Amino acid sequence: MTNAVILLSGGIDSTTVLAIAKSEGFTPYALSFKYGQRHVAELDAAKKIAPKYGAVQHIVAEIDLRVFGGSALTDNIEVPKDRALNAMGESIPITYVPARNTVFLSFALAWAEVLPAQDIFIGVNALDYSGYPDCRPEYIEAYENMATLATKSGVEGSQRLKIHTPLIDMTKADIVRRGHELGIDYGDTLSCYDPGINGEACGACDSCLLRKKGFLESGLTDPTTYSLPV
Repeated sequence: MTNAVILLSGGIDSTTVLAIAKSEGFTPYALSFKYGQRHVAELDAAKKIAPKYGAVQHIVAEIDLRVFGGSALTDNIEVPKDRALNAMGESIPITYVPARNTVFLSFALAWAEVLPAQDIFIGVNALDYSGYPDCRPEYIEAYENMATLATKSGVEGSQRLKIHTPLIDMTKADIVRRGHELGIDYGDTLSCYDPGINGEACGACDSCLLRKKGFLESGLTDPTTYSLPV
């Protein structure tokens, strides 16, 4: 089997990507981050999800993006609530963490070179998302090209990195349906930017609203416990 590094946050998208990688015959190595996020409860979900859906190893890398701030997820900035769905994607919201996917992919690239692995899976999506610039196909293509120049194995020709984005052209409903086909229990996942002290989802942030939309349009039941009425 072929090794692959899977970026795993503990939410719907990354969990589905882990299951997809496993179903396609890859040996998954899951990578999560404790980066100073207010929704650190997602790591509890990731730690449960990784072994359950086939990861042979799960690393939680610790970095502290709070030293820079600039995001509602890493700074004392209020998380936006109850935004209109049609407004998402029109501009970059305050929940964007500066350069987060670039930082995460750099760690994944380093681990991939060590394993070795030529494949990285990431759950970026360019349809039902909050407008983040590092979720677009052109960003992923540019990162792949950079990676070939940035590593010893890339320069020597022993590694040609491929970043897999199986969800990039899927709606949230499509993602939920695909995960259901793969046997995922989405009750294990957490998609909230501002969870309560017991890890319950707020029900009103962008991530919660997109999750609700996905389940509603998929026709499947959302197993999430919300602190606000659904």
